[in-house]
Amino acid sequence: MKKIIFSVLIMFMLLAISSNTSCQDQSERTTSQDLIQLPSPNYDGNTSVEKALLHRRSVRNYSEGQLTLSELSQILWSAQGITDKTDGLRTSPSAGALYPLEIYIAAANVKSLGFGLYKYNPHDHSIALISEGDIIDDISNASLKQGAITHSSAIIIITAIYERTSVKYGNRAERYVFMEAGHAGQNIYLQCVSLGLGTVMIGAFQDEALKKVLNLSLNEFPLALYPIGKL
Repeated sequence: MKKIIFSVLIMFMLLAISSNTSCQDQSERTTSQDLIQLPSPNYDGNTSVEKALLHRRSVRNYSEGQLTLSELSQILWSAQGITDKTDGLRTSPSAGALYPLEIYIAAANVKSLGFGLYKYNPHDHSIALISEGDIIDDISNASLKQGAITHSSAIIIITAIYERTSVKYGNRAERYVFMEAGHAGQNIYLQCVSLGLGTVMIGAFQDEALKKVLNLSLNEFPLALYPIGKL
């Protein structure tokens, strides 16, 4: 009987080792993805905050002009960029500086950037390719086929992992996360005005369908879409 139990334990240990190896391989594949270092953001634009506020509008119609990587870089920085490297503080306020938001980019017409889904890393101001291919139509189908999405050059997608905030704030976490998403979204709007671009916040989408398109984990949820385009 002891031999049988011992054999079973050995078998489970081998399975665990195999599983860990598999997880490590997956992690290595993830970390070995090509990273694209973004151009440094500009900290001194020509548009005042007051002027950007005055001209902020929801824009749903865009031209066919390409976004530049510098423009995309500036928009991503405005949403969640690091402003204090010592403490890791960002452009948007976050309850407890816990930063539950994640930023993705669905690229369709960005110079020097292929079709695909990318994820923004604020800490080194880079993006990582998550999946190749044009997913704009898939996002559109999950978002009631809204024209602003279909005709955009890129879509900024804000998602949230609530647990990052709930560990400290409990059942008040959800409202804090929503507030933070609003802060980031307004930054995107104002930055687009400064760059002469158009955007609109889209919150009408089918959650599960969009999660599937973005291949999000169970504990990560889409909150808002910001199609971006030239005027």
